[in-house]
Amino acid sequence: MPRLSAAAPSTLLLAALALSACDSSKPDPAPSEVVQAAPAFSVPMASSDPAPGQPAPQEDAARPVMQAQVVLDRLGFSSGIIDGKAGLSTTNAVSGFQKANDLPVTGKFDDATMKALARWSNIAATRVVTIPEDFAQGNFTPLPKDPAEQAKLPEIGYTSLEEKLAERFHTTPEVLRGLNPALAEQAAARAQAEQQRKAVNPPTANPLPPEPYRAGLQLRVPNVGADRIDPAKVDNKGWLATLATVGVSDAQPEASRIVVSKSKGTLEAYDKADKLVAVFTVTTGSRHDPLPLGEWKINGKSYNPEFSYDASLFWDVPDSKGEHLLPPGPNGPVGVVWIDLSKEHYGIHGTPEPQTIGRAESHGCVRLTNWDAARLAQMVTGATKVSFVK
Repeated sequence: MPRLSAAAPSTLLLAALALSACDSSKPDPAPSEVVQAAPAFSVPMASSDPAPGQPAPQEDAARPVMQAQVVLDRLGFSSGIIDGKAGLSTTNAVSGFQKANDLPVTGKFDDATMKALARWSNIAATRVVTIPEDFAQGNFTPLPKDPAEQAKLPEIGYTSLEEKLAERFHTTPEVLRGLNPALAEQAAARAQAEQQRKAVNPPTANPLPPEPYRAGLQLRVPNVGADRIDPAKVDNKGWLATLATVGVSDAQPEASRIVVSKSKGTLEAYDKADKLVAVFTVTTGSRHDPLPLGEWKINGKSYNPEFSYDASLFWDVPDSKGEHLLPPGPNGPVGVVWIDLSKEHYGIHGTPEPQTIGRAESHGCVRLTNWDAARLAQMVTGATKVSFVK
């Protein structure tokens, strides 16, 4: 049986209450004190679309499948990774769009679907961004695989700026390199130089080629949109930063019910009028830890959660790995958010490996990409009904 668990949501609530109590005890500033206004919040590398009726910006190449993925992603019908390939997740996204718009559900870019998508034909497949200084900052280092070593870290963060950029634009490092061939060559040269240096004993003192990704660099990326955030509506500032990092808006439709299909590998979200408003490809379990079919409730949500790791609860991990409280971070076992369910040890959560969604087994829980999990977390409440079906 799967027995994943994350830090209880009540921990976050207590922390928030404690912070509020401390804040309320502060004395009012003296009249002579100058109170600085909080700096305006901005989403790094936010999208900027042409007005309706205006043509799309000219691109360096035609990418029709990626353009459709970008549009569907903005509308809530996620292909998971935006990669310009018509695979399983894209088929699920297209089917969801067709179902929501009363079109024949074929999962293909047929004439009726392309006619419906033509409304957003001026949304480009890609755009060029400049990497901001603050976004480029971070302690980008390889992560230890052993849970005991991970538990010693302050966070389980991104291992490279490239990985962080890939999450921001709902894609993979490999896709970023494909969109930026010159950077791909630099990255390959750096990797080769590092491999050669490690092969020498002792290592040579020759410096590595410069890191290809850095602040100020212009980079072509998938044209992810729907990424505006109103900071006044997000009380948890850590979560606010996470939404900005993964390019997800705080403004999402409210889901009255969600349905997870084991056979389809999808999660569908419906509003109070029972209209389909979102579809995500998910990983739902394995033969060892099958999806628990039935009706469930949402107990709460933990943003940027810690994770209670217990090796004895995993069929594929030796018990000798022990128990550890792992710090939060996008590369943690449950990614950036844990949506706790009334079925003990089960939840809906993100993942450190977005490329595996829909393609690999889980320990019974429902996994999504970090950006899809973050979006879903903005949709659901304790009143949202959860159905796990065949």
